Amino acid sequence: MRIAIDAMGGDHAPVETVKGAVEALKEISGTMVLLGNEDAIKAELAKYTYDESRIEIIPTTEVVENEDKPVIAIKRKKDSSMVVGFDKVRKGEIDALISAGNTGALLAGGLLRVGRIKGVDRPALTTVFPTFSGMFVMADVGANAECKARNLLEFGIMGSIYAKDVLGIDNPKVGLINIGTEEGKGTPVINEAYQLLKESDLNFIGNVEARDIPERKADVLVCDGFTGNVVLKLTEGVAKSFMGELKSIFLSNTLTKIAAGLVKGKLSDLKVKMDYTEYGGAPLLGVKAPIVKAHGSSNAKAFKNAIKYAEKYVSNNIIEKISSQVQTEDDE
Repeated sequence: MRIAIDAMGGDHAPVETVKGAVEALKEISGTMVLLGNEDAIKAELAKYTYDESRIEIIPTTEVVENEDKPVIAIKRKKDSSMVVGFDKVRKGEIDALISAGNTGALLAGGLLRVGRIKGVDRPALTTVFPTFSGMFVMADVGANAECKARNLLEFGIMGSIYAKDVLGIDNPKVGLINIGTEEGKGTPVINEAYQLLKESDLNFIGNVEARDIPERKADVLVCDGFTGNVVLKLTEGVAKSFMGELKSIFLSNTLTKIAAGLVKGKLSDLKVKMDYTEYGGAPLLGVKAPIVKAHGSSNAKAFKNAIKYAEKYVSNNIIEKISSQVQTEDDE
């Protein structure tokens, strides 16, 4: 298996991308492919001891920057690390592509240069969402600002397959994000999606309100990309503010510092549970090849874990399972 990283994508590239790839070699069985500026990548690799036969460099001369307009960048920067990665994964020369670069460009490239799975109307950017009681999957978190009911059904199907076969959640419960739990709540699109999900073979549990999201009422939460992105960023902000305030309280005086020492282990456990770097990246489900969007500020640990999950993505034949399940729903 050959898993590729856009070594020039992200806020800390190529330092953290290369370090993450080297660290991943200890936990995966495949080969890493690093796409980007050859001299910069080699300079980073020189810092580490690793099996040189398991890392390959594919030199590129351009970079898709965060300020680039997505479609224009994909069409014009043909020798960028991201676009070369799209072409390689489409041709089957690499098995998965991970990038922490321009999100819009990654979504555009997934559609324009890799293409959708037959039967999928719109791919979904799908994130693994950590909570105190475990993790769940949310789709979509940014690929589609507006959706049809059929799209929400597809997100449920694809999210369930990913939750089951990559995260190991048996018979995942699917919930529809809504403004109330009662059937009949929400917009006409949401109501139509509710009925489609209810009539499907999914383990659909009904509507889930925003306040219940942190309680992990479902293993797969379905919504349009606008709603999902707002939920994701609000939650990140609340978690960051909460942890910052907690740290401030514990460091405020001698007694609170002693208390902090007594609960240090529990606080570390909490931090691990809520740490996005533990889960790597967000797969773009619905395209013909495994493409994973890592957070722009990802460190080496996040890249390492993104690589580990990408390996599961490939080895569990997620693309084929999505294709089969979506077409089955179409036939019914």
